[in-house]
Amino acid sequence: MTNNKDPLLQPFQLKHLTLKNRIMSTAHEPAYSEGGMPTDRYRLYHVEKAKGGIALTMTAGSASVSRDSPPAFGNLLAWKDEIVPHLKRLADDCHSYGTAVMIQLTHLGRRTNWNKGDWLPVLAPSPIREPAHRHFPKEIEDWDIERIVADYASAAQRMQEAGLDGIEFEAYGHLMDSFWSPATNRREDEFGGSLENRMRFSNMVVDAVRQAVGPDFIVGIRMVADEDWDKGLSREEGVEIARRFAASGKIDFLNIIRGHIDHDAALNDVIPIQGMAASPHLDFAGEVRAATRFPVFHAARIADVATARHAIAEGKLDMVGMTRAHIADPHIVRKIIDGREQQIRPCVGATYCLDRIYEGGEALCIHNAATGREGLIAHEIARAEKPRKAVVIGAGPAGLEAGRVLAERGHSVELFEATGKAGGQINLMVRNPRRKEMIGIVDWRLAELERLGVPIHYDTYAGAEDVLALSPDLVVVATGGFSQSPELDAGDDLVVSSWDILAGTVKPEGPVLLFDDNGGHQGMSAAEVIANAGVDLEVVSPERFFAPEMGGMNHVPYARLFAERGVRITINTRLKSVRREGNGLVATLGSDFSKGTMEERRVAQVVVEHGTAVNADLYFELKPHSRNIGAVDYPALVARRHPLPKRNPESGFDLIRIGDAIESRNIHASIYDALRYCSLL
Repeated sequence: MTNNKDPLLQPFQLKHLTLKNRIMSTAHEPAYSEGGMPTDRYRLYHVEKAKGGIALTMTAGSASVSRDSPPAFGNLLAWKDEIVPHLKRLADDCHSYGTAVMIQLTHLGRRTNWNKGDWLPVLAPSPIREPAHRHFPKEIEDWDIERIVADYASAAQRMQEAGLDGIEFEAYGHLMDSFWSPATNRREDEFGGSLENRMRFSNMVVDAVRQAVGPDFIVGIRMVADEDWDKGLSREEGVEIARRFAASGKIDFLNIIRGHIDHDAALNDVIPIQGMAASPHLDFAGEVRAATRFPVFHAARIADVATARHAIAEGKLDMVGMTRAHIADPHIVRKIIDGREQQIRPCVGATYCLDRIYEGGEALCIHNAATGREGLIAHEIARAEKPRKAVVIGAGPAGLEAGRVLAERGHSVELFEATGKAGGQINLMVRNPRRKEMIGIVDWRLAELERLGVPIHYDTYAGAEDVLALSPDLVVVATGGFSQSPELDAGDDLVVSSWDILAGTVKPEGPVLLFDDNGGHQGMSAAEVIANAGVDLEVVSPERFFAPEMGGMNHVPYARLFAERGVRITINTRLKSVRREGNGLVATLGSDFSKGTMEERRVAQVVVEHGTAVNADLYFELKPHSRNIGAVDYPALVARRHPLPKRNPESGFDLIRIGDAIESRNIHASIYDALRYCSLL
């Protein structure tokens, strides 16, 4: 690697530690911990990145140093002695691949809630509410400061004992930088007012940690150097804080953040999602590096190798964080080294990973179902003992993934698609310009299928007789579903679907009422297209808030657009019926909470979103002819054994159906279906 001219593959010397290349995964919390401990699932997630050649994996996002910093999203508990052996095993395993391991330590301050953990008071420099966690913190006292400083020091000692290569402090949105920011520090004592006073707490922590771990252990800080907020920490003061840390001789690297995170909209600017600018803070991080002449790390939607390479080659960064990119593909570095950059699975910016932490309690990649499941499913598909002839029907995300996995297994695969284009419902999603990056899910798989020599037969409707004529050993039905409408008392024939709007077969005519009875991106993408067309729109949902399936990060762009376009949002309300009146329509709305309450809306168009109805005719035609009669042994599937029983031994083929051909779900579920089944067959 040292002889390679690629800037990304050059080593970086950080104190005594040689990082073998310039790519890292920055600290983040995937919520895989058990009882605050990084057990096997957590460990294997990081080890996979080490296998993939990454130079540095930063664990935790962040690990709590004190009891009164309770876990808000699966945080590790660095204040417990029992964390040491878990981290030692993680570090040892990563070190065996030449990957360095560090951990991020913090006191969450006000970025959590009192009803977590031990129900202790949550602290902040001043008692100012944090909107994201809806919390009113206690103003920190002198004795709190004394014990928390000591907690930082003892936590750092535990990390050193575990054999980690270093630590970094978290200082954006948490306790440490809450002292720095005028938005959260209104104190009039020695911890408020001047910049020197506002840095007093963080300097106390750094001094105590250095005394505890000695001068050689690596200590860095992930810090906000500009809150980009009229009442927050200014760029000038933020860069000055960075300068002071660099000059102190007690900090070894700066990991630079720009923005503030006290509510979802602000967090989106710090951690951009699809449809937003890529690497928006890279130049700023480079300016901090130039101002401090000090090692600088940075990550913020640096999702592609070309941008990462530019960041290093132009001297903007010393280490480039590709964190979400490694959730999509933990083997990025190895593919660069092997000259296989074109095979890197792209991060499409869907941010299912982050939203899933709060909505489902675990980080998952929208189109790499092996991430977070390393103990169950390998990222590299093993070859089957005996090649089989496989037929896959449907070239949506489920069918494309099935074809890819089966081909990697060494099977002979043919894929049939009834339309002239692969992608299924993703082709509808990308009709919303903001979500065009989702096509990467399709394009990557098409490239992989071409590499693997899998033919795709487009414009081919494969019936049961056609499939049987091919004499397959395995048939995968991935025929997806059709849009469906909610059950109405009347007027089913007067509504149009979100699919109609996204496909462009129906143009928005205002005013529009959109009834979303699904709660995901489908209805909201249609709403976004309608709003961008300049048409008056009301979104009606029976839920407590609109689109609850999406999560906070993806909620932001829709909410921002709706606010800017004057879209009316009506919750806890259900569409009951539609009737024609003159040239328009009258939608009758009711409530699940009051049976007798009804109101009407006079509109030009009613759009509905109610998930999909399965398209499974082919499956049911093939079912009686199959070896397993369509049955699946679920305990075997979950335990990663062959899941298809032999109920009809005379048959020559096994049959499975996956994705929306089973039930209305999402992209991740479809891809997980394909991976978990086909990697066993």
